[in-house]
Amino acid sequence: MTKNSKLTLPELITESVSKYADKTSLVFTGEENYTYRQLGKDINQVAGFLNELGIKKGDKVALLSTNMPNWGVAFFAISITGAIAVPILPDFHQKEINTILEHSEAKLLFVSEGLFKNINNTTRELVNNQLILVDNLALVPKNTTPDNLLNLKSILGYTSKKPLDVNINEEDLASIIYTSGTTGNSKGVMLSHKNLAWTTQQLFTLQDIQSSDRFLSVLPLSHTLENTVGFLLPMKYGASVHYLRKPPVASVLMPAFQQVKPTIMLTVPLIIEKVFRMKIFPNFQKSSAMRALYSAPVFRKLLHKIAAKKLHKTFGGELRFFGIGGAKLDPTVERFLHEGNFPYSIGYGLTETSPLLAGATPFKTKIGSTGIAMEGVSLRIGNADPVTGEGEIQAQGPNVMKGYYKAPEITKEVFTEDGWFKTGDRGLFDKHNRLFIKGRIKTMIVGASGENIYPEEIESVINRMRFVLESLVVEKKGKLVAMIHLNRDEIEQGVKDMKAEAQLYIHEKSEEILKEIQQKVNEEVNKFSRIQQVVLQPSPFEKTPTKKIKRFLYA
Repeated sequence: MTKNSKLTLPELITESVSKYADKTSLVFTGEENYTYRQLGKDINQVAGFLNELGIKKGDKVALLSTNMPNWGVAFFAISITGAIAVPILPDFHQKEINTILEHSEAKLLFVSEGLFKNINNTTRELVNNQLILVDNLALVPKNTTPDNLLNLKSILGYTSKKPLDVNINEEDLASIIYTSGTTGNSKGVMLSHKNLAWTTQQLFTLQDIQSSDRFLSVLPLSHTLENTVGFLLPMKYGASVHYLRKPPVASVLMPAFQQVKPTIMLTVPLIIEKVFRMKIFPNFQKSSAMRALYSAPVFRKLLHKIAAKKLHKTFGGELRFFGIGGAKLDPTVERFLHEGNFPYSIGYGLTETSPLLAGATPFKTKIGSTGIAMEGVSLRIGNADPVTGEGEIQAQGPNVMKGYYKAPEITKEVFTEDGWFKTGDRGLFDKHNRLFIKGRIKTMIVGASGENIYPEEIESVINRMRFVLESLVVEKKGKLVAMIHLNRDEIEQGVKDMKAEAQLYIHEKSEEILKEIQQKVNEEVNKFSRIQQVVLQPSPFEKTPTKKIKRFLYA
């Protein structure tokens, strides 16, 4: 493991540019090579230009962009000036963007062409009309329209006349990341240089990274998981990161897998769960004979190995680390990955912890567990139940945030009196110190007799049922209600010989399917977690950028 002499982002990238000068750094899939030497040169030129524009240490600079190599150039250039990066999630609406710019007091905005439509006069005024286009790193004049954005002259090649000599300390703020949680409350998480650089360094204790590794990026860089694990980590160890020019749909991903042949990928549970439920699981259910085979553990494991091997080839055949984080993985899907010997890894953490707290690496996983604490991180269970061992997961370590920006009272609420960060998640440890997450404390439902009911656990049972794509369990008028989004394609496949009647079948049978699901689920869960009502959810649930359902919209 390489240790930086100083735990700051400028130190991290400076050492990597020197050590891996001729290696590939950040590139679009299948396009021209871009070395660490070129990356370092561009970062310094953009930093010099920011300096000329009056950006100084402690200023906030916002970054609203889809994933691309220049995102990384902009991010490191901001850090070299001593300014504080404010990454904004691409899915945020215009009003949310302006709220963040105003709250953070950003003095400049990097924006990509595809998101320029979210810029209005208020946006421009908030950043004093200082905009830089990420795509070609050009300064955007005041009256520029979306039509001529890419005709603007790049600032690359610009030589600064002002010397850039900024002393950046480990405890200085590096980034303020505004969360987009399931509760709907966005807070600015303050992360220091040490928070990010230390976490990046410590990730090596869970998984080794080589300069020959190829990352394929599909999660938004403005989210902490991708920012730290999918961007800073490969940059520290000289690996290459490959980006997509278009959204990561199947028609874009399939050729990218074969071009890049990624060795490392990061994803969120919903993505791999969707692949399993729509492409893999239906094959195990297409006939009564196949269903009978699949119900027998010995044959199920064999079928899982065959399917997982095929899936590995689909990903390019060289994948050695498939990281899953951001939410709890469905146990059925994890069982498939586990029994199929797929190189998956489970991680647990929060934006407030930069983000990783614990992890289980390929072939060292246990179904349902997020693994052991990362080296250097301390975890404990607060107010543990003496019978079950369950309680709030609390953390200490150099990766824990400095607090919420301009919110000292909220910051105080999330720390214990003895300085431990309260994650808001409920969990427990087994005898091997492996962590198991039960669910969010805020979503926990207290039953009529005081029982703790975790909607996530009921949802994992529902999501195992045939025809189910996703579900949400809520409490309404004292009843447990399951909202279920069905897989229409699979239902239609079940009546492929009567296509003309498929729509009628779906309409008439949906209630019957839901009742059957309710019955089967209630046979599997404890009596106080039984569903009293099922409701058809006709469209997919609205989600955060990390594909977690926005529960507050359905409560």
